[in-house]
Amino acid sequence: MYKYTYHIVETNIPYLRDPPMAKEGEAWEWRMSFPDGMSKLFVSECMPQAPGLVVGLSLRCWGLMQTGWRYGMSEPQKVIHCFKVGMALCLVSLFYYVSPLYEGVGGNAMWAVLTVVVAFEYTVGATICKCLNRTTATFLAGALGIGVHWVATRFGATSEPIILQASVFVIASAATFLRFLPSVKAHFDHGALIFIFTFILVSISGYRVPDLFEFTHHRVSTVAIGTSICVVTSIFCCPVWAGNELHSLIQSNMEKLADSLDGIVAEYLGDDADADDAKKEASNEKLVGYRCVLDSMSTEESLVNYARWEPAHGGFNFRHPWKDYLELGALLRSYAHCIDALSGIVSDTKAPAFLKQHFSTVCVKLSSNSTAVLRELVAVVRTSAESPKIDLRLEEMCSAVQELQDALKALSNQETGATEMKPQEFSEGGKGESNVVPFVAVVQLVTLSSLLIEIVARTEKIVKAVNTLAHKATSSE
Repeated sequence: MYKYTYHIVETNIPYLRDPPMAKEGEAWEWRMSFPDGMSKLFVSECMPQAPGLVVGLSLRCWGLMQTGWRYGMSEPQKVIHCFKVGMALCLVSLFYYVSPLYEGVGGNAMWAVLTVVVAFEYTVGATICKCLNRTTATFLAGALGIGVHWVATRFGATSEPIILQASVFVIASAATFLRFLPSVKAHFDHGALIFIFTFILVSISGYRVPDLFEFTHHRVSTVAIGTSICVVTSIFCCPVWAGNELHSLIQSNMEKLADSLDGIVAEYLGDDADADDAKKEASNEKLVGYRCVLDSMSTEESLVNYARWEPAHGGFNFRHPWKDYLELGALLRSYAHCIDALSGIVSDTKAPAFLKQHFSTVCVKLSSNSTAVLRELVAVVRTSAESPKIDLRLEEMCSAVQELQDALKALSNQETGATEMKPQEFSEGGKGESNVVPFVAVVQLVTLSSLLIEIVARTEKIVKAVNTLAHKATSSE
């Protein structure tokens, strides 16, 4: 669909031309003369209208499919997980389609299907954690529900509903309170929720169900079947281990910190006026990499929690020091906070010429040595073995710190001697009114130097934490 808009242009050509027949999507024009000798030119512009509802919906669906395709190509493990969930649901659905299996669970096969939907997670550790929580909570709640029902029946039909209601109130309130405790919420929150649900289901149903024990047995059996299918499928079909995910996350965070520090210092002290747009865009992506480290605390904690539930696999066994990853992650975040402060300087101003001329070399050297230590630590975390190059890297980093401190002392001595001169004798450009520029440069230099020295101090702490982690991981094998 097209609509036409007309522009009136004054001309001095006194003639009239009939408008030609314009095809759809093409512009056309005509002229109209007036008695005063003037003529006006009418020009149409062909402008496409907004697409209809069906076309717009189709375009949105196509865009969503393209986004999904790109995400699937970048995250193939997520696509495999989707197929694993579908396969697990197909397996548990056999308890509906096969008559002997359906009769064996007493028509409660839907509980097994719901268990697979709820308990199947992306990593093996998360799946095992949820499955064990669900199975244990169902068994305990079922046993407690049967016990409460037996006690209630001993007091007669009149008092039975009162006792059942009182037990529901007390047990549900206590279990809900336990969910607020940090240790329970971190490890057994799902189990506490299933415990409340199952206990209420068993205790209330027992008032009307003739054979409560058989009802509870079928409930526990279907949950056990669903959790077993989840665990087996998760472990033996392209497993995604939470320990490996945590290991890769720590390495990736170290690399992002190294890239961000190098990029920020280079941008602040360098001259990127001639850099093309592609290089600037790639550099900007590296500059903000440290922000991912600042936001990784919750991910690290959940991965550590799930990694504890996993069986021994690869280079990880039951005694692997998972808690040390939390300490290392906290140190990396403190490192990222220093980079964040350094990034604030870069975003506000560019380094003055005075700073670039006298201190750019030593500052770049210090930052490059610090990032070299981080990149060496990535190899240590990957192999869980101490690197012989770490000591050499640390010596180079400490040497760069000493060079920066010497340069600051030389600047301090120069400024002390310059206070006895006239302003124009120590100012930039030889003008008395510009003596403020060196002072601003000195302030920026002191801020930059203090942040770099603090980064070096935090790098040394990271080295100790990584060496401790590597030593514990090696000794636990």
